[in-house]
Amino acid sequence: MEVILLEKVAQLGDPGDLVNVKSGYGRNFLIPTGKAVRADEENKAEYEKRREALISAEADRKDAAIKLSESMGSLSIAIKAPVSEEGTLYGSIGTREISEALIEKGFEIEKSAVRLPEGVLKEVGDYTIDIELHPEVITPISLSVSASEES
Repeated sequence: MEVILLEKVAQLGDPGDLVNVKSGYGRNFLIPTGKAVRADEENKAEYEKRREALISAEADRKDAAIKLSESMGSLSIAIKAPVSEEGTLYGSIGTREISEALIEKGFEIEKSAVRLPEGVLKEVGDYTIDIELHPEVITPISLSVSASEES
């Protein structure tokens, strides 16, 4: 299936690129989320008219992500969770908990932007995790997981 990208998609292309993707990926993710449109003749003609505006909008999103990254600076967040006597968490700390902690600090970060390459965190300790604010803007933050008082 051919689609025209409306915004930068990691490992796929930039706004305005005509790319070939699997039908399910296009129908179920790219098109419904507004990241792409079907590449028919009408959309190709419309895109040529809107090309500069799309590229400008993508540049604005990147600039906003860079400013947010700079304001996050060397941000450090702490999460407390119940732990066992061995020091392992009863549950786990995932993207949702990290996103909620960032929101408490005043940063509106969706959980899909939090990158945990080794999966959820199951032990007490200090971690460095990445926040993907834009496909080209990734900010590392410090995360400290400690035992809560009621453990």
